[in-house]
Amino acid sequence: MSEEAAIASASDIPYGFARRTGLVPLTGSDGDGRPLIGMSSAADRAALIELRRHLGHGFTIEALTPERFERALSEYYAVDSEAAEMLGGALVMGEELSALASEIPTSADLLDSADDAPVIRLINGMIAEAVRNGVSDIHFEPYESGLVVRMRIDGVLAERLRLPIAVAPLVASRIKVMSRLDIAERRLPQDGRIGLSIAGRLLDVRVSTLPGRAGERVVLRILDKEAAGIAPDALGMPAKIEAAFTTALSEPNGIILVTGPTGSGKTTTLYAALRLLNDGSRNILTVEDPVEYAIDGVGQTQVNPRVGLDFAAGLRAILRQDPDVVMVGEIRDRETADIATQASLTGHLVLSTVHTNDAVGAITRLRDMKIEPFLIASTLRAVIAQRLVRRLCPICSTADAPASGVRSALKLRKDELVRTPRGCDSCGHSGYRGRIGLFELIRVDDRIRAVINDNGDEDAIAEIAFVNGDTLARAARRLVRDGVTSAEEALRILRSDASDG
Repeated sequence: MSEEAAIASASDIPYGFARRTGLVPLTGSDGDGRPLIGMSSAADRAALIELRRHLGHGFTIEALTPERFERALSEYYAVDSEAAEMLGGALVMGEELSALASEIPTSADLLDSADDAPVIRLINGMIAEAVRNGVSDIHFEPYESGLVVRMRIDGVLAERLRLPIAVAPLVASRIKVMSRLDIAERRLPQDGRIGLSIAGRLLDVRVSTLPGRAGERVVLRILDKEAAGIAPDALGMPAKIEAAFTTALSEPNGIILVTGPTGSGKTTTLYAALRLLNDGSRNILTVEDPVEYAIDGVGQTQVNPRVGLDFAAGLRAILRQDPDVVMVGEIRDRETADIATQASLTGHLVLSTVHTNDAVGAITRLRDMKIEPFLIASTLRAVIAQRLVRRLCPICSTADAPASGVRSALKLRKDELVRTPRGCDSCGHSGYRGRIGLFELIRVDDRIRAVINDNGDEDAIAEIAFVNGDTLARAARRLVRDGVTSAEEALRILRSDASDG
């Protein structure tokens, strides 16, 4: 059956037909109830006659400029039941991406192709594979030599597929359609989202496009909405740190900070804290950049710098909404730090993040923002620093004697062996499967308050805070000794944390 013959109503016009012929359904109808059809200046008149014949009734034509036609395509086909159906099929069938890629034509006039199904199947197959394998990000990177597709698994990017460069605009356009972005805009970055449900799991795919020399780069970040429902006891914290963290969260006011580099799991920890506090008896408000997960019972606001809504302005606004608990995505500047400090002094519990290498560094960061030591001492309740390290594959890792430099850095015994990655089918030949968190926590008690008040340095604070507790480095060494992670992963943490004794 031809594509035109399958058209029974205006709503049945496939995306490929609309793209090829320049005819697109528009929402609504004219005064007589007839459907509206948008027609680009380059529309195929023969297709117009064919469309009228198959519909069996009239419709009203609205002339569209090329830019308006592209926007109409984007808006009308943003949610595609065929795409959703194909995505579910790809997940069940587990089609090989290389096989899906081979279906895509490589002619110069790809954008004029009437058949978008291969591109749809390829994109959906990539998302399905990403979900199966725990991929956090999919990168579409155009170069003169081709379109490179890379996936980030356990924090590490690896090339998954290489396609002809002619495919790049098709892939970018299709993703824009799915995420309700402007297909015609290729000069400016755009951000969008795609909502998916796969095997009962709700997923939020965040889309980012960026103009480049060889075409638009597209990155898909896959967010599992179930992560917003994780409890603190599921974060993998050692029992002592988890107990101290939950005790700090029970405080009626003060500041609790989570620190670490991008990708260390700070947002997951903050959402776990919000879930614990979200018992219906508190007014919990957040200002985030962006809102990664929606939480019922929590008022969430996304920053919008274009209209002047940054973290400081958002925090100032939500404090007028009678909150009990406030979460601000990041304390980046003195203004935000000042407002957060004053909020904690007036009876609010404030949760936030800062970018420092370790927990002690967060205190120094507040000092650098010109927050007075006595204010830090009186408002700060706890600081938790964290990292994510890759777990060794339990199938293929082997025990080996470490090099002398590694033995010295990890303070291992002379006869002590460590497990090293090898690679097998089970772990995708990476040697690792999944990640595990490393944590260190400073619970601000009277002794630490005294040191902060006296403007004591980081070493003085750490000496008290970690006398009997874990630092990131100690936690990393323990995981190496237990065969959970490799020496290479532990040394990565040690290089960024020289405070351990």
